[in-house]
Amino acid sequence: MDTKKTLAPETNAAQALHFIDSATGAIVPPIQPSTTFARGKDYALISPAHSYGRDHNPTYLPAEQLLASLEGAESALLFSSGMAAAMAIVQSLQPGDHIVAPKVMYWGLRNWLVQFCANWGLAVDLFDLADATALSRAVKPGKTRLIWIETPCNPTWDVVDIAAAAQVARDAKAKLVVDSTIATPVLTRPIELGADIVMHSATKYLNGHGDVVAGVLATARNDSFWERIAEVRSHGGAIAGSFEAWLLQRGMRTLFLRVRQSSASAMTIARHFEAHPKLAAVLYPGLKAHAGHDIAKRQMQGGFGGMLSLRVKGGESAARDVATKCRVFIPATSLGGVESLIEHRYSIEGASSPIPKDLLRLSIGIEHVDDLIADLQQALA
Repeated sequence: MDTKKTLAPETNAAQALHFIDSATGAIVPPIQPSTTFARGKDYALISPAHSYGRDHNPTYLPAEQLLASLEGAESALLFSSGMAAAMAIVQSLQPGDHIVAPKVMYWGLRNWLVQFCANWGLAVDLFDLADATALSRAVKPGKTRLIWIETPCNPTWDVVDIAAAAQVARDAKAKLVVDSTIATPVLTRPIELGADIVMHSATKYLNGHGDVVAGVLATARNDSFWERIAEVRSHGGAIAGSFEAWLLQRGMRTLFLRVRQSSASAMTIARHFEAHPKLAAVLYPGLKAHAGHDIAKRQMQGGFGGMLSLRVKGGESAARDVATKCRVFIPATSLGGVESLIEHRYSIEGASSPIPKDLLRLSIGIEHVDDLIADLQQALA
């Protein structure tokens, strides 16, 4: 019996799937920097799985195997960034195929998707998350091949019903891809809810320490579409470096502790500021007033994530003023690290952004929650 399948995911993550090096007894996976791999006397590869660094590197295996285990996936692939992972999926489609995606999602991917599809012979329609029937109406029978959802959606934290989206995808004979960067496998396992592929910007929570740029895909099945994605990664060279792969698997060993702590602190902060007179709204799926709360309660287990947004009364200038007055929160882009960050999203996304100008995005780290609350209180005073 495979012991790893009977252990809790927390145990598998902490022990990197109970890694022990057979040659040395080391309990930390090694780094393999080689870009090429030798052949034996019969000219067969000494290790059939490895021939050249652009195809694969043994340093990837601990991170890929662990993520596949945590997501309940058949396989996982490591990429040089979250964008590279997402692009590999889209580039595996055929000209004439149709994509459906939400209007509110990671802005970099949304902008690239619209521009790329226009030049690549792909069609894309963006649906409104506030309309419960918009997703199914956006599907074009016989043409839609990919449905992309992100939940919770960055940076309003709208929640998409994964099981319902999976049914729409099945009816359309399309692939459902879920960007689960914010939820992580600690809180949501999209494949169990019917997703075909799960995507993560591993730069964020999976690594969790602000020192790696990487992306990961996990698949429910090793089918022909997954094979095309692997080919795109190899041929396009969208591969992570050995050191980045090693740092990623190291970061994932504390994933459960970090995500649960940041989720608990985010819940405390959201409740504390929910009725603050200087705020027009607190956006967090853990609050009962959040439109997606009931769905989140159903598909997020053990917390609602470490991300929340504040809408500041007084508009853009007032929001920027709050961000610059913070002394504990660091004004910086990105999320999912051990340190808490605050960001005025409209300043980053620009004039094409659908995001309200009064919105501040907060990534809650693992600091003492009282310090974070006190910092926001003085900034809002």
